[in-house]
Amino acid sequence: MPKAPHREKLLAAIDNPKAKADFDLLKEAYLVYEQWISHLNSLTSTKSERLADMVRLLNEYKDFIEVDLIASRGSDFLKRQKGQLKLDNSILEEFLMYLINPAILDNLPTFELETGPQTAFMSLAFRPTSISTLNKKPDVVLKVKDQDFTLGRSVFYKFSSHEDFNTNQTINGKFFLAVLAAECKVNYDKTMFQECAGTASRLKQGCPISKYYALVEYLDMQPEDVRLTDIDNVFLLRKAKRLSFEKRGHLVEVKAQHKNFPIAVDVVQRFVNEIQEFINATWYDPEEALKRGSFV
Repeated sequence: MPKAPHREKLLAAIDNPKAKADFDLLKEAYLVYEQWISHLNSLTSTKSERLADMVRLLNEYKDFIEVDLIASRGSDFLKRQKGQLKLDNSILEEFLMYLINPAILDNLPTFELETGPQTAFMSLAFRPTSISTLNKKPDVVLKVKDQDFTLGRSVFYKFSSHEDFNTNQTINGKFFLAVLAAECKVNYDKTMFQECAGTASRLKQGCPISKYYALVEYLDMQPEDVRLTDIDNVFLLRKAKRLSFEKRGHLVEVKAQHKNFPIAVDVVQRFVNEIQEFINATWYDPEEALKRGSFV
């Protein structure tokens, strides 16, 4: 697997001089991380049974990292900065990569899909500085945005102002085309929802067939109708609201919330079903328009 976002965040935290007091704790976390990945890779189950096994392992690992280590034994720095260090939501980012597996999804292409966190394409434009520069190397402006989880492929391009693609008048580049993207959030509030709505719109300008989701552990807002936005769905993984401010610092409350509201298998299954439906679909076929009697 090309990327391991949670592993990278753990190693960065271990090397962070500000987390020196938590060095031994973070080293312990890394050992448990390796066990978690080993267990994921050794699963022999398939389909819904495999997904249930994966979610069980995910809950066990998140409980250990977020409750038994950080909330119980972490320094004040680690407790305050765990979100900034991305020690919690990067767990989900890495977990989602294991869903793109023929043991779970049917009809995956024979070529290797690129997945995980990526800097995704949003738009491409040309910006000549004046009419006299139209015969020079094209000035290409790419708009991109980091996404927590994606499914797609790198696209390579070459533009030139001369048909022979003379090196001096040619620009080469690449971008990542995310046909499916998801934002992973521990806590999800109205501001985040609005940011996701804006991102979804911009991604779909560059790739209209793409899908955009948010995967949320704790809700910190009133649910809204995503049909009024370009977000395809918001999945509430724990089916729970965020703890009230006065309870967030109490270990007993944090532990109880993890126990009473684990990440739900049926919610993850719904997300997998959406991915499967998207994989199975024909995204665009103009020949079908006459059979349907409509363009879409």
